[in-house]
Amino acid sequence: MSTFTVPGLDQATAEKACTILQDRLVALTDLHLTLKHIHWNVVGANFIAVHEMLDPQVDSVRLAADDIAERIAALGGEPVGTPGAIAQARTWGDYDLKRATVPEHLAKLDEVYVGVASSHRTAFEELADLDEVSHSMLVGQTQDLEQFQWFIRAHLEDRQGRI
Repeated sequence: MSTFTVPGLDQATAEKACTILQDRLVALTDLHLTLKHIHWNVVGANFIAVHEMLDPQVDSVRLAADDIAERIAALGGEPVGTPGAIAQARTWGDYDLKRATVPEHLAKLDEVYVGVASSHRTAFEELADLDEVSHSMLVGQTQDLEQFQWFIRAHLEDRQGRI
């Protein structure tokens, strides 16, 4: 950590916020790469709809990761986004589907979104008492993640609303 942080936060609070944000940086970087992997490897019926649906999600998640990294830096921290650091910091397994059908990938991606969105919620709850700016940023990102998950689930849902 640097010896500075943003006005109104003490060093210890900034360090706690940076730790939480670094975990979110790992999750979003992993999600960004997973989404692109699916984009390249999805096949079958509705291929083009899913293929084209994923690119805006890739872009949005990549920009969200960038916002988090820049917030860490503004707080005086050092965002770490190297492939090795991301892989080492992950607490979940690697996405295991390669070339697979639309339903297979979307069912698996739904599980990924459950993990990322729910851990984002936990993180913004932790940040609420530490740093209102970081808290607000994660709330907005969670809204986007939940909307993206809804897009995925709409492809998987039947007429009775079951996935």
